[in-house]
Amino acid sequence: MINDSELIINADGSIYHLNLLPEDIADTIIFVGDPDRVPLVSRYFDEIEVKKGKREFITHTGTIKGKRLTVISTGIGTDNIDIVLNELDALVNIDFATKTLKPEIKSLDIIRIGTSGSIQGNISMGTVLASDFAIGFDTLMQYYKKPYTEPEVQLQSAVIDHFGDLTFKPYVGRASQKLLEQFAFDLPKGITMTAPGFYGPQGRMVRSQNTYPDLIKKANSFEIFGRHLTNLEMETAGIYALANMFGHHAISINAILASRVNETFSTNPQEVVDKAIRLVLDRL
Repeated sequence: MINDSELIINADGSIYHLNLLPEDIADTIIFVGDPDRVPLVSRYFDEIEVKKGKREFITHTGTIKGKRLTVISTGIGTDNIDIVLNELDALVNIDFATKTLKPEIKSLDIIRIGTSGSIQGNISMGTVLASDFAIGFDTLMQYYKKPYTEPEVQLQSAVIDHFGDLTFKPYVGRASQKLLEQFAFDLPKGITMTAPGFYGPQGRMVRSQNTYPDLIKKANSFEIFGRHLTNLEMETAGIYALANMFGHHAISINAILASRVNETFSTNPQEVVDKAIRLVLDRL
């Protein structure tokens, strides 16, 4: 039995942060970072049956072409991903009445639709790119024991060797092959770098002196088996690593809005995001 302090249930029976009941979510879930992006997805639903929110976590569940679907805003960063993934897993795999594990473990399909910046000059703004691997430059997974595949171990070792002077150990997560085949069969695929912040942790210097001032240059020059780090954002590695650990399927679809190499930003960011949203919904 799970202690009350480990899994907190609200008075109405909903889970603590997400404010959701088990029946409020579908087996296929879209993640967006921005709460204002939730209605940009659900406006394409044929019907919306659930609208709930607490803090930055806004949830809409409905149907599109007969398929039940949930879209949730996670907020920014892997610290929020820690909350969302753990609470979604509990919603489908823990009996809230007894605080015990259900006899049959369910696997969710999780699709992140997020914005990102390219760190390679040949990836143009407006590209929709799928992450098949992600490297976490945050510390989330130092608190969890995750099984690693051989390709993940090789990638992690290569990143540690290449960056050299890091004071932390990056971790690795991998996309679901099933979801790559469903949603990204014709998309460019890349290795995504996940940072724990937007400014210093992504090599930006507005009015700061950074510990790793050559971060983008080093990221741009990384190579393993002829592949490079392609883009930089703030959630994908956490999503992949926790989904891998829990046995869920996950994929990250990135709307490239900036070029860190060319130091430019998209003039039509909403159009690029909407293109990514429609692509995912069309492939459900």
